[in-house]
Amino acid sequence: MDYTSIKERMEKTIGVYTEKLAEIRAGRANPAILNKIKIEYYGTPTPINQVAAVSVPEARLIVIQPWDLTCLKEIEKAILTSDIGINPNNDGKVIRLNFPELTEERRKELVKEIRKIAEEAKVSIRGVRRDGLDEFKTKQKSSEITEDELKVAEAEIQKMTDSKVEEIDKILANKELDIMNI
Repeated sequence: MDYTSIKERMEKTIGVYTEKLAEIRAGRANPAILNKIKIEYYGTPTPINQVAAVSVPEARLIVIQPWDLTCLKEIEKAILTSDIGINPNNDGKVIRLNFPELTEERRKELVKEIRKIAEEAKVSIRGVRRDGLDEFKTKQKSSEITEDELKVAEAEIQKMTDSKVEEIDKILANKELDIMNI
């Protein structure tokens, strides 16, 4: 029996989960927080990393150097209106984003936020499991597979689900440690 589509969907869910975690500002400068910010560039919404060089020269600093200086103000405006909570410093050539030290309260808020994201990922994994089981039950009802094959499929899909949920828990634990020990 073929479980590749189920496995691929579960892996894609974990990929989305790790991307969301990367976008969370955890005290250190991480260029991934700019991924969701787009600027209007010649009439097209464009990600910042496609119109500028984004670098991290220090642990708490991101430097954005646009290739076309005319979009500097546009980048600054997009960062100000975004929800990353950092004020850009514009010197006319580059934009600097200074990341302040996180307070204990803010760290706890971040941990709550990443736990919520982890739970959403687990719910998504379980949804993939449900869809896969429904697919195999439909095959069994139409006599494409036997009842024994259905039981094997259920066990295999559950095993995949358990391993992916465990993987999410490990990623979550590492991110929590990262946030609390910065």
